[in-house]
Amino acid sequence: MNSHEREATLRIATSLDAFAPDEWALLEGASKTPGAYYNPFLSHAFLKSLEESGCACAATGWQPQFLRLDDACGQLLGAVPAYLKSHSQGEYVFDHGWADAFERAGGRYYPKLQVSVPFTPATGPRLLVRRSSDGLSVKHALAAGLNTLTQRLGISSAHVTFAQDADIEALQAAGYLTRTDQQFHFFNEDYASYDDFLASLASRKRKAIRKERRTAVEAGIEIDRLTGSDITEAAWDDFYAFYMDTGSRKWGRPYLNRRFFSLIGERMADDILLVMARRNGRYIAGAINFIGSDALYGRNWGCIEHHPFLHFEVCYHQAIEFAIERGLDRVEAGAQGEHKLARGYLPVVTRSAHFIAHPGLRRAVADYLENERQDVEMIGEILAGHAPFRKDG
Repeated sequence: MNSHEREATLRIATSLDAFAPDEWALLEGASKTPGAYYNPFLSHAFLKSLEESGCACAATGWQPQFLRLDDACGQLLGAVPAYLKSHSQGEYVFDHGWADAFERAGGRYYPKLQVSVPFTPATGPRLLVRRSSDGLSVKHALAAGLNTLTQRLGISSAHVTFAQDADIEALQAAGYLTRTDQQFHFFNEDYASYDDFLASLASRKRKAIRKERRTAVEAGIEIDRLTGSDITEAAWDDFYAFYMDTGSRKWGRPYLNRRFFSLIGERMADDILLVMARRNGRYIAGAINFIGSDALYGRNWGCIEHHPFLHFEVCYHQAIEFAIERGLDRVEAGAQGEHKLARGYLPVVTRSAHFIAHPGLRRAVADYLENERQDVEMIGEILAGHAPFRKDG
């Protein structure tokens, strides 16, 4: 650290309003900069839309508790998107069992501190560093700051989910336990076209995908890809109807409200891809994706008509086609879903880190995580052995 960084001050911000959009944009990954990594979920536009729409706020159990690290001149060095949580919903890294066990033993698990992008199971930076800063020192300072905040609040734990390796290393040094899980990602091996990708598959898998794609649209269904100014409020109305119908059946109460979609449409439409299925002149299904510098991130899907394989076409095949056309490195298809394997998505390990304040709970969680890591590794190896790619490739 330089002299200004050595005199850094850590503060708690109860709203993203504590960060001007232009200073937030100085954080690595948070804004589009030519040749640099960009994660749309870390943009000021995305996080502000979650907060302003009321999706991520105290009333929904996501009370902002952002950490802000400033140098001696008051300039932003780093930040952490953190929330005080009164439940464990919308996180996709499940700790309900830990909470139940601790509370049965007489402890109080909630509130807890959650470092994540709400409702978004996508890996990205969590200890955010201003470009040109001493990244390692700032990350260690932010990790220590999370511990201090946890202890000052007198809460049970802090959880950093879907974190990148550099953040995991800093958190481990600060005493965090590490956890692994698994997702399925498509990797673009410099394919010239979707047909080029298909050629890399075993013959039987290639034929199955082609048949599946034909079947998905044989009821007179057409697929539209909407991005930028093509995403109208009418398109959001349709997509939201799909999201609510499917989300209500899966989760009981979907996390995102209609206003959120209008806000991201206003603020970051060029970073959004809506894949919409149309039949008889109206949209019947759709999926929302977000476009980063090197990846397409699949998020939510919904439909009001059910057709064989339409979900796979809209969510997975179209995403691969788009990524190849845009020259993106990969598609991250969200949480869970071993069915993605047969469609060209490979198992990938995701990581999180957990600071447990109570010694007894920490010991129990540490034992559990050791066994879980072994299981995740074993399952990943088994699944990788069933990848659809040609063995001579």
